[in-house]
Amino acid sequence: AASGSGGTASDARVNLNTATVAELDTLPRVGPAIAQRIIEWRDTNGRFSAVDDLLSVPGIGEKMLESLRPLVVL
Repeated sequence: AASGSGGTASDARVNLNTATVAELDTLPRVGPAIAQRIIEWRDTNGRFSAVDDLLSVPGIGEKMLESLRPLVVL
């Protein structure tokens, strides 16, 4: 049961639309450089509307997307 946590996920998943570089860097296979690219993509294109949008971020391919899918939310 959620306890009014401001609409954040009730688990430890990372929100692609609000995460900082440090939070993104905690994801497997995502280092500081890719974390920064995710933030830059968001700054340029606006909010992620689907997890699959990560494929548009340089350095993220299908295999990486599949490993990240259960770990992120929008």
